[in-house]
Amino acid sequence: MLAELTISNFAIIERLGLALGPGFNVFTGETGAGKSIIIDAISALVGERMGADVVRAGAERAIIEGIFDVAPLNTRDASRNGATLDGDDANATSLAALLAELGAEIEDGQLILSREVTASGRSVARVNGRVSPLSTLQRIASELVDIHGQGAHLTLLRPERHIYYLDRYAGLEADRQQVADLYGEWRATRRELERLRSDEREIERQIELLRYQADEIAAAKLVPGEVDDLERERRMLANAERLGELTATVHGALHGDEDGDSTGALDLLATAQRALAELLRLDDTLDPQREALDQAIFTLEDVSAATRDYQDQVAADPARQAEVEERLDLISKLRRKYGATIEEILTFAESATRELDGLTNREERVAELQAREERLRDRIGELAAVLSRRRQAAGAELSHAMEQQLDELNMRKARFETRIEQRVDDAGVPVDKQRFAFTSTGIDQVEFLIAPNPGEPFKPLAKTASGGETSRLMLALKTILSDADAVPILIFDEIDSGISGRSGQVVGEKLWGLGQSHQVLCITHLPQIAALGDMHFQVAKSLHGDRTTTEVTPLSSAAQVDELAQMLGGAATTASRANARELMSRASEWKREHGVRSGSPKAAKTSSAS
Repeated sequence: MLAELTISNFAIIERLGLALGPGFNVFTGETGAGKSIIIDAISALVGERMGADVVRAGAERAIIEGIFDVAPLNTRDASRNGATLDGDDANATSLAALLAELGAEIEDGQLILSREVTASGRSVARVNGRVSPLSTLQRIASELVDIHGQGAHLTLLRPERHIYYLDRYAGLEADRQQVADLYGEWRATRRELERLRSDEREIERQIELLRYQADEIAAAKLVPGEVDDLERERRMLANAERLGELTATVHGALHGDEDGDSTGALDLLATAQRALAELLRLDDTLDPQREALDQAIFTLEDVSAATRDYQDQVAADPARQAEVEERLDLISKLRRKYGATIEEILTFAESATRELDGLTNREERVAELQAREERLRDRIGELAAVLSRRRQAAGAELSHAMEQQLDELNMRKARFETRIEQRVDDAGVPVDKQRFAFTSTGIDQVEFLIAPNPGEPFKPLAKTASGGETSRLMLALKTILSDADAVPILIFDEIDSGISGRSGQVVGEKLWGLGQSHQVLCITHLPQIAALGDMHFQVAKSLHGDRTTTEVTPLSSAAQVDELAQMLGGAATTASRANARELMSRASEWKREHGVRSGSPKAAKTSSAS
């Protein structure tokens, strides 16, 4: 769970520290007090892109830090030897494996995520204090937090998203991904086929260009590393005269000049060697120096020999110098056209040769690709058929489960249908002696339909559901999916939009029920929901000097009475306080009756009579 949240200089929040609890946490306050800013800050913490506009005016940076209690991971092995996991164990395993992959160590059962946005717009993400790519923060946070923000229920009105909800409910994401992978291969095969079947003249031009490129590189007979050798040889040839002079100087210094006018170092050392030998016959005190002198003579003789050999190599050779310049010029031209290094040029040539072979032998390649495309279609058809059958079964279960949830959410008699259809297409994949259109999700077109009132036909959600009904539909779906998707932290920003007080009671009960297996954070305007909170936070604006800031206060029972009284009547009067205490009493009694027993991890069911 999210144990602690610290927000600094974010929007109108100057400094805010929250200690959150397990279960159902509610946030209330006047419109504009900054409740949704807290959700925005958490969104930034879990990787949503943010600009400099979120930084509080006059501040250098905004910082959000969250301390997550992931202690359950310490008692769970991320490698369960292929065992099937569900609920929190599956999520713990998934998160543990991800953290191990990313090298993020857990200390004292805590994971610390932080996000910093500067006034210049620069963003820095950290995991346990280490700077990490934003994508890493997003991957970790996706296993921890699910934010259902204002307007997020609109995704429920988009039929193209319904197939993903169904697969998530049925645990079919891996099966769908298998189809998607094959679909990707099929698309790539299809694109290559279309390229090979494109305009013949364009293909001939491409063949001519590839052949010219491959031949030009082959004719150069490039050798990796030869540029360094050529450039060294060019320097030698360009400076041959000077190199000869310097070599002669070295040789003369060692051997003396040819006229005998000067004595070389080796001659002097030979004299020293003879004198030392005679000295040692008279007194062997300096005997240890004999070897050092002998070694010096041997070393200088090696230098002399190497210098003489080098002198033979540096003779001026204008013809060879021209060859070297021409070779380097050729390589330079090839580098400008095909790659920065000889290795890259040779790699380009290999690629051009392969493409050339594919085009010159395109009839064989077309036949090969056609066979592969058909094999992929058949395999996609097999997998999509199995996936479709599983969806049909899961769709009926989901519809029944949704009707039960909607009944508890005061949408009694509402009927829900998961409609799954396929479209016949002669160019599609084969399934049961027919061919159906297909996409990366398979052959099914999934859409949720609803008949809110008895006697009405099923219609698409977008054409039927009101705002309040859509919110309840999303909550019902979230409740159902919570068993399949054990992301431990669920955040709802004003899910009560468009809901009346009577429906608010059951929505609150449903959210509290979710809090029995998740940590739930909810912003609400309805006292019926707020009364059910395990922790209740009041969000309010305050004026410090000439600056406005948002403050969040955890409420005691007495303070909660005043807050609920204001939510009920606009002012905390004797009557509204009495109503608030009654509301809190009913909520406490309901929680005692419906609380989880025997350590069950499942959420409590709401009372349809509420």
